Amino acid sequence: MAQIKNEQQYAAIMRRIDSLFFETGENTPSDDPRLVELDLLSELVEEYEKEHYPIEPPTLSETISARLSEYNITQKELAAMLGMTAPRLSAILSGKVNPTFEQARVISSKLKISPAIVLAG
Repeated sequence: MAQIKNEQQYAAIMRRIDSLFFETGENTPSDDPRLVELDLLSELVEEYEKEHYPIEPPTLSETISARLSEYNITQKELAAMLGMTAPRLSAILSGKVNPTFEQARVISSKLKISPAIVLAG
């Protein structure tokens, strides 16, 4: 299978994708050559970006901090919501300790955080 070999090719393909993106739309038939090309180039870019620009999953601390902001609550209020002490939550957020299995279950359930992120903490 073809692959992008360097940043120059990557940049050229990204410019072509930008062009094709604006040439096609929701009503473009799936067999339109521009749409086929767009799909193929997008797959090439996805593979290149996975290797050269990997995106790490967020940490438990980052995810909980985001929830604090989303819910507009304090760390103390969150600790009460999760049924743990504020110092324990602080230790989890700082990475000093990992949540117990039960705490992980509660964090995942109440904050709608993937168990994979909670247990990776």
